[in-house]
Amino acid sequence: MRDNHGMAAARISVVIPARDEEALLARAVGSVETDAEVIVVDGCSSDRTREVAASRGALVLSSPPSRGVQLEAGVGRARGDWLVFLHADTWLEEGWAEAIRALEAGVVGGAFRFAIDAPGRGYRLLETAVALRCAILRLPYGDQALFVRRTALDRVGGIAPLPLMEDVDLARRLGREGCLAFLAPRAFTSPRRWDRYGLVGATLRNWCVLALYAAGVPPARLARLYAPPKAGPS
Repeated sequence: MRDNHGMAAARISVVIPARDEEALLARAVGSVETDAEVIVVDGCSSDRTREVAASRGALVLSSPPSRGVQLEAGVGRARGDWLVFLHADTWLEEGWAEAIRALEAGVVGGAFRFAIDAPGRGYRLLETAVALRCAILRLPYGDQALFVRRTALDRVGGIAPLPLMEDVDLARRLGREGCLAFLAPRAFTSPRRWDRYGLVGATLRNWCVLALYAAGVPPARLARLYAPPKAGPS
């Protein structure tokens, strides 16, 4: 692939950790498959997650069910200059790859614009709150599809093998390393967690987990408290 100046365009690899995500995975892969190498790292699924990923042409790897470990396995096989970490219930808006390739050399990583794949004023308010968090704290979360330069990821020590909070850990280390970019294309995530817990309940649950993590509670224990809802259509 070449850019508008005839130069070789930066290669992008998308790593998707998944477990029992047959219902939503095809859309995630389909949103990125034409612009990137796609690697799905399956964490011992009991459904057709692996078959769905393979049917879309993704490279399918196996790993213990831990998001950090799964991401680490995907990074080990990825060939891209840029790495994108996409949740299996999230899909990227058109133009995402061009936005990454247009970034200046000083940018070490970042995330996309958070969006919830459902109508409703409450969801729009939540999207606004996330945008404010990113603008003020410069702290993106994994449901915004974090991306990172391969060289920067190597410098900060790679992905921590955590079952939860691996996104916050990585974002903080990258923020200390250099500039983070927040790109305009949206990362649409399934509303299933808010459908299950409600807008207020899900938000309080997230804040509680973050507070416990900041207080030093081990991520393995937090992962048991934060067991995600079962996969389902958005």
